[in-house]
Amino acid sequence: MNGDMTQGSSLKALITFSVPLMLENILQQLYYITDAVILGRFVGKNALAAVGVANPIMSTAIFFMFGVCIGTAIFMSQIFGAAKYEILKREVSTALIAGAVFTGLLSIISVLSARYILIAIGTPEEIMNDAEIYLKILSGGLIFSFLYNFYSFTLKSIGDSKTPFIFLSISCVLNGILCYCFVALLGLGVVGSAAATIIAQVVSSVMCISYVYIKVPMISLKPNELVMDKSLLRKTIKYSSITALQQISLYMGKLLVQGVVNPFGTNTIAAYNTVTRIDAFVLSPGDNFVVSVSTYTAQNMGARKWKRIIEGYKIGNIIITIYNLAVAAIVFFGAEKLMHLFISASEREVIMIGVEYLRLMPLFYVLTGFCNIFQGIFRGIGKLHITFFATVTQVSARVILALIFAPYFGISGICYAVGIGWVIMIIYEGLIYRKEYLRMKAFDTAQDVLDSA
Repeated sequence: MNGDMTQGSSLKALITFSVPLMLENILQQLYYITDAVILGRFVGKNALAAVGVANPIMSTAIFFMFGVCIGTAIFMSQIFGAAKYEILKREVSTALIAGAVFTGLLSIISVLSARYILIAIGTPEEIMNDAEIYLKILSGGLIFSFLYNFYSFTLKSIGDSKTPFIFLSISCVLNGILCYCFVALLGLGVVGSAAATIIAQVVSSVMCISYVYIKVPMISLKPNELVMDKSLLRKTIKYSSITALQQISLYMGKLLVQGVVNPFGTNTIAAYNTVTRIDAFVLSPGDNFVVSVSTYTAQNMGARKWKRIIEGYKIGNIIITIYNLAVAAIVFFGAEKLMHLFISASEREVIMIGVEYLRLMPLFYVLTGFCNIFQGIFRGIGKLHITFFATVTQVSARVILALIFAPYFGISGICYAVGIGWVIMIIYEGLIYRKEYLRMKAFDTAQDVLDSA
């Protein structure tokens, strides 16, 4: 079956699945990159800083929801790998209903609490109003982000990463066009930027849903098939709640680090917002490679093919290390040019703060690859508590060290904090993987004995 990652070359399966996925994540970052470039060029640093303050908050909500979709997709991949297609359809229905209800509640809470959260993280008064309206508009459109991500991850769980990429490509181009029209031509500022993002998300969700209902009967639902299976709901909650908490802990960490940066003033906020967007853009393919490894591992877990899981770990590390070394070199040597893409030459202080960061952070990029592969393997085999604890430990270390280092080293202190957090995460997950590796080898040996009997 097309999308089956339990057969054939592990290298081919991972590359074929991951390339559209990695490109998709680049496009997702372009949503924010495009907004930042247009706002920075046509409105100014205050608008850029306002969006920079609001984005970590918005990302916390989005990635909580994102985590729900990831956890559900892992469960779906295991069901698909075991060829239990009737159960798969019931799981799609159960997860869709539960996720839509949850997202609706999250959207309401985010809109009502926007200003209070901005005050809590020390948002400067001069950018408060812009940050608040931007945050409220995006929060109100969360349901469209959920619908796209849910069906996108459902398609990925059965091995289709190409179709979501096509829809996101169209959406990304639309977002860029609308953002330019609303901000540069109509002068709508952060309101125009947020509106462009919401409209683009509506389009991507409609396209993805329509495709599923027309082309993929395995996961499309008729009205009478929209049911809540209580036994599947419990398993869905088990998988999705941990990944959701993991995602929110990661972005709560980013929010808390943003709180460390905010007292340094608007110039540092604008610079930090810019460099973290650059980080996110260049690292997003590697970060999204986690989904490839998770899907590959989960399908092979369902099929009980332990040897292929071990192969996937080795191949995944090679691919992601090569990529991270390449982008690290590009960012390090092109630091100032990258800053000029976002910030006008007149804002020299903002540029130099950003360059300081971009000449240091790439030295730690390679560490993210090892973290990501471990995360993908543990998610795929269902050891979600390990990925959660590893992330919480890493985030806690990052925040504590940022508080310690930033007063002495400025924005470079943030880099040191992030790098050390990744090292701690690698050590913890590496020790656990060693145990899981030995267990999978034993299972594989036992299976060989049974097959030869």
